[in-house]
Amino acid sequence: MSEEIAKPPAAASKFAEISSQFKGLDTRNPASWPLYPQLLLYVAVTVAVIVVGWIFVLNSASESLQSSFSKEEDLKKTYVDKYSQAVNLQTLEEQRKQVQRYVTQLEKQLPNKAEMDSLLSDINQAGLGRGLQFELFKPGAIVAKQYYAELPIDVRVTGRYHDIGQFASDIASLSRIVTLNNIALSPTKDGSLSLNTTIKTFRYLDPDEAKNKKSQK
Repeated sequence: MSEEIAKPPAAASKFAEISSQFKGLDTRNPASWPLYPQLLLYVAVTVAVIVVGWIFVLNSASESLQSSFSKEEDLKKTYVDKYSQAVNLQTLEEQRKQVQRYVTQLEKQLPNKAEMDSLLSDINQAGLGRGLQFELFKPGAIVAKQYYAELPIDVRVTGRYHDIGQFASDIASLSRIVTLNNIALSPTKDGSLSLNTTIKTFRYLDPDEAKNKKSQK
């Protein structure tokens, strides 16, 4: 009998053919490669480009998402603040009105420039009405503040302890804002007391004074 020569399967033959194309490739000249190595190279390059592009897209999307989260938190905080203000709007409005009434009340206690002479006379009469003797009544230089003027008055009166106390009480009861500062009591030779103090009162700045004060800033 004649011996039959075994033929390799077609698939194995094809694999061997493909494998042989990957042998001895010139890495410097891919254009000269056989078909299958070129196809594999194209696929690898395409996949690499897609992967790299996808990574960049993901990074960009991640940064954009993070920025959106931050904006969302800011918007939530702004919303909560606005909502709280809206809920408390009526209460805040009432508080504003109360403050305005208080400010108006204080403003009424500040004389204007034309009323200062009358106020100084009231201070003087408060001492004379208690039987005190004025040894010194010297208005000082006016000190202009931002919205008002301050007038210091150096005062020295003598009299009985009870009368001096009543004088201080009368000063505190004046309709205008008047304060006693740097109070010093000392006995006199005749047994009475001497009160040295700086009385400070306050008044509105006239429009021209307020304008000059602003221009000096």
